[in-house]
Amino acid sequence: MVQRLKAVFWDVDGTLAETEMAGHRLAFNRAFAEAALPWHWDPPTYRRLLKVSGGRERIGVFLTEVEGVVPEQARLDRLQACKQLHYRQLVQSGGLEPRPGVIRLMTEIAEAGIPQAIVTTSGRTAVAALLQASFTDLQQAFRFWVCGEDVSRKKPHPEAYRLAIEQAQVDPCRILVLEDSAQGLAAAVAAGLSTLVTLSQLSLAEPLEPFVAARAVLDGLGDSAAPALVRLGPTCPDGQVTLSYLQDLLRQQPNRDG
Repeated sequence: MVQRLKAVFWDVDGTLAETEMAGHRLAFNRAFAEAALPWHWDPPTYRRLLKVSGGRERIGVFLTEVEGVVPEQARLDRLQACKQLHYRQLVQSGGLEPRPGVIRLMTEIAEAGIPQAIVTTSGRTAVAALLQASFTDLQQAFRFWVCGEDVSRKKPHPEAYRLAIEQAQVDPCRILVLEDSAQGLAAAVAAGLSTLVTLSQLSLAEPLEPFVAARAVLDGLGDSAAPALVRLGPTCPDGQVTLSYLQDLLRQQPNRDG
């Protein structure tokens, strides 16, 4: 049988690891404290702000809300740089582990010789910190990264995925994306890519309607201790997403309802 899957694109935050609440949110708050700013993003506030893609953009929207004026770019640069430093320190402390099943599946894909890539709205330094701390033995599995600095429009705009398709030089119908959010799914679908959604701690609370364009929606990739629960799409044998399962997803007819 001819192998249909020729490349896998991975989102980072919420897909590779649960980085948002225990990583990025804490780093933003520490940056505010270091700058003597009287703000603290609690979980509900951060959930709302996650609708804004990109950390620098998120700070800009928030400062505009609370101060009533658009902040200067230099100020945003300083706050974002400070936030990135605190995020790297949090990651290096070992508090952000890969989600269950991620290392297993990534290893299986790599051993099959299928190229993998990172496609994220996060900054390159944040991605590097996470991979160095938690994916030491698999960093070379990624042929390239498309990060927030590489595009002018972030997810849900498809620019990042279109750029990844160009770099991969693979027919889009032979690529599968792994995402955790409705914004990421929208970006991938708009680029013509099939997508598996593994709901994160944040997106688990959302209704399924924004995810109907995915080939499948699960609560994770699954492992022996915590089998994956399918929310939408084909049954996942043994509760674990495998390379065979990804291949099967590409053989399905796309869901056009989304």
